[in-house]
Amino acid sequence: MKTIGIFPASGGLGTSTYQHLLKLVPDDKLVLISRHPDKVAEKYVQAGVQTRQASYETDPSDLERAFSGVDVLFLISYPSHVKDYRIKVQLPAVDAARRAGVQHIFYSSLAFAGPRESTSSLAEVMQAHLATESYLKSLAEASASKKFTYTSIREGIYSESTPIYTSFFDVQNPDSSTNSTNEILIPHDGKGAGVAWVKRDELGEASAKLIAEYASGPEEGFKHTNKVVLLTGNKEWTLEDSVKLLGEVSGKKDLKIRQISVDEWVQLPQIKKYFPNETDARTWSTAWEAIRQGATAPVTKDLEEILGRKPEEFDVTLKSSVAS
Repeated sequence: MKTIGIFPASGGLGTSTYQHLLKLVPDDKLVLISRHPDKVAEKYVQAGVQTRQASYETDPSDLERAFSGVDVLFLISYPSHVKDYRIKVQLPAVDAARRAGVQHIFYSSLAFAGPRESTSSLAEVMQAHLATESYLKSLAEASASKKFTYTSIREGIYSESTPIYTSFFDVQNPDSSTNSTNEILIPHDGKGAGVAWVKRDELGEASAKLIAEYASGPEEGFKHTNKVVLLTGNKEWTLEDSVKLLGEVSGKKDLKIRQISVDEWVQLPQIKKYFPNETDARTWSTAWEAIRQGATAPVTKDLEEILGRKPEEFDVTLKSSVAS
């Protein structure tokens, strides 16, 4: 069994993945690398899980030491949509992993580029992912005797992330100031190509299963080597239908979209509160045109095949979030 590292081992996807991994691999074969390793639950440490301190801002030589002894690394993308900074920190992390002897990188990419074979997207949020995928591919192609390989996991759009696509409508607090009317104001009419929403914890579970399969089996038998896996939900939902469902679940049955311009959207109070500056809001707004062009619409069977069951439906996830 190869030693598996997760970096950063924090946040929703990282935590979900390692919790599922611990059901599949020995505890002492897992290394959790994060900015605050002391936040890892003591029960995991006592069971034999290793923890190490590092972040994307860590000096590359120190990051290399943090990856020492790791054979398989789950590299979770830096939590920002801004292309240039993400590339600036992610590619050196890939290099540090290679210098440390990591044989295979699973990279948490994003399902914001349309079909599996696509290498382009109009969305700023996808640009660093595409650049990182391209870099990993070039390294694998240049690697003699397949000493370095990778798998890009394009994680689907979280069902739990609907707020950022609906100007922060909150199904659990539908009468908040942000939700004071029955209109959701976004730079999109809600029609046309939509989103194949997927539950975040099922993405973590599927990522864990892929990693465990590679780490425990013969390398030549792993069918996703140097390939893209596209994890999506069962169905494409238009934004119009998504908002209609949000209304039904929250009790605002007349909830609907009113399309506004990007100039108007970036000035909404909740948008100004969420983004640190208008530039970041405008770069994020490129997501709307990408959605129109079908970037988040494809549906694949990858997730179902890996889980061994149908993924949870979008409406079930939403209803559960309100009931919890």
